[in-house]
Amino acid sequence: MKVSFDRKFVVISIVIAATAAILIRLFFLQVVDTSYKVTASNNVLHYVTQYPARGLVYDRNGEILVSNQAAYDLMVIPQQLKSFDTTEFCRILDITKEQVVANLLNAKNYSFYKQSVFLKQISARTYASLQEKLFMFPGFFVLSRTMRTYSYNVAGGLLGYVGEVDDNMISKNPYYKSGDYIGISGLEKTYEKELRGQKGVNIFLVDVHNRMKGSYADGKFDTASVMGKNITVSIDAKLQAYGEKLMANKLGSIVAIEPSTGEILALVSSPSFDPELLVGRDRTQNYRILQSDSLKPLFNRASMAMYPPGSTFKLVNGLIGLQEGVLFPSTRYSCNGGYPYGRGVGCHHHQSPLDLIGAVAISCNTYFCYVFRSVLDNPKFNNTSEALDAWRRYVMSFGFGKRLGSDVASELNGIVPSSELYNRIYGKNGWKSLTVISLAIGQGELGITPMQMANLATIMANRGFFYTPHLVKAIQGEPGIDVRFREKHKTLIDSTHFATIVDGMYRAVNGEPGSGSTARIAAVPGLDICGKTGTAQNPHGEDHSIFIAFAPKDNPKIAIAVYVENAGFGATYAAPIASLMIEKYLKDSLSRPYLEEYILNTNLLQKHGKKK
Repeated sequence: MKVSFDRKFVVISIVIAATAAILIRLFFLQVVDTSYKVTASNNVLHYVTQYPARGLVYDRNGEILVSNQAAYDLMVIPQQLKSFDTTEFCRILDITKEQVVANLLNAKNYSFYKQSVFLKQISARTYASLQEKLFMFPGFFVLSRTMRTYSYNVAGGLLGYVGEVDDNMISKNPYYKSGDYIGISGLEKTYEKELRGQKGVNIFLVDVHNRMKGSYADGKFDTASVMGKNITVSIDAKLQAYGEKLMANKLGSIVAIEPSTGEILALVSSPSFDPELLVGRDRTQNYRILQSDSLKPLFNRASMAMYPPGSTFKLVNGLIGLQEGVLFPSTRYSCNGGYPYGRGVGCHHHQSPLDLIGAVAISCNTYFCYVFRSVLDNPKFNNTSEALDAWRRYVMSFGFGKRLGSDVASELNGIVPSSELYNRIYGKNGWKSLTVISLAIGQGELGITPMQMANLATIMANRGFFYTPHLVKAIQGEPGIDVRFREKHKTLIDSTHFATIVDGMYRAVNGEPGSGSTARIAAVPGLDICGKTGTAQNPHGEDHSIFIAFAPKDNPKIAIAVYVENAGFGATYAAPIASLMIEKYLKDSLSRPYLEEYILNTNLLQKHGKKK
């Protein structure tokens, strides 16, 4: 009886052990080893990911900005490696033995059983040579890929670039596996989901010598990759290229917007860079070079740089004064060379006294100091703190002090100071309107991005409202753009107040000779450009040159902001650049070659001892 029990125990133990062995092996084949599965006759199933081509990018006129070209990644599965001729391997790939050792170590550290990239983006010629001898190198195989190519050498920061995913990205999104590519910056990042497409898979039979024996089950279980969606952006490629040309050898930015839609026509950050530099095997090296460049070409000044808006901000303060009823179009103030109260604010000599239209056209500092104080000292408010916070609400309704919500990557908030800030600086009740009088002329604690300033030009063009600035005009297969880009945003200023300020902007550009108008250099017969110059004080060097404008005055087609760092008065460089951009867009020709030559021949980097 005992013998029978022992035999039964032994048989059960054997069955359990065999079952466990089978289950462990199945787990290894089906879960651990996701790239190969063993079949009969010493063959294995090789699962090859089919990577889709990324969607193409077109400009607003149907010009291709970004397309694809063939590339190949050499993949490796360390578990499948066997001894191979490293000398021949290195000769084919034009790499060193040290690189082979290092790359294999990286692959093993990632996973012994899973595929990973051994060498990225090898050329078609190298691929042809390798394919003939791939059977000599078990464990290696090639994946067909695509990489970006560009029709224009423009908009590097705007378009962004594509790179390989890292472990952090994989942990956040299970869609991505080692060796996958993803949009790292710019448009490629913002619209990654639309551009990336959908991966497929092909299943092959591979023999013990790593040679393809054909498709498994005649491709019955294969899935095709699906190309990413094509995107049409609002950028005008020719206008963008022209803007980058004008900004050569200068630091700053240009942002141009179509007022009726909020579509961004050009977004220039200078210095820029050739987007081709961040494609292919040299991308990492080129990125390091760009990143270490003291002029910061990777930094998108258009959406990330914050500057004082200077005299362009007088438009906002004028509108707030009108809305609050402390200013009227006929209100006149005398200048006498500056605002005489407190620490005082200087002003250039001009005719005086001025009404509101004249003050905008001539850009009188004194006039707008009076306006600003009348807003903050308005008896309707209990104290200056309450008045400043009311002023701040008006300012923020213009899109300042917060992200506009565009699809431009890395957009910053900007700064609009509050009473809380000044209470921390000066103590509660320790400051008055004279303490913060620099806000009257767009100085002090204000921080505005060029895109926000272009949005101000749009608001002026629309007489009181704007659509969120955006880059994408259409996405293949989508019924329309994001609803947030179709929503009209109104300022807290009644639309009736804008006419007077716009008349002042028109006169600033189109005033009679000798009138003192600050932006006559920007005038183009027949275009009715309305603009406002600005000169922003810079504690680190020469002042910044600023100009905002729109045209034509009625039914505007373009609104624009130009910032040129360390360039002095707004009329010196920013206004001519904006005027040339407007004429190029509206007329597709130029009537002032002398002005273009003046801008193109100006090298402000050299002037200020900065190296390109």
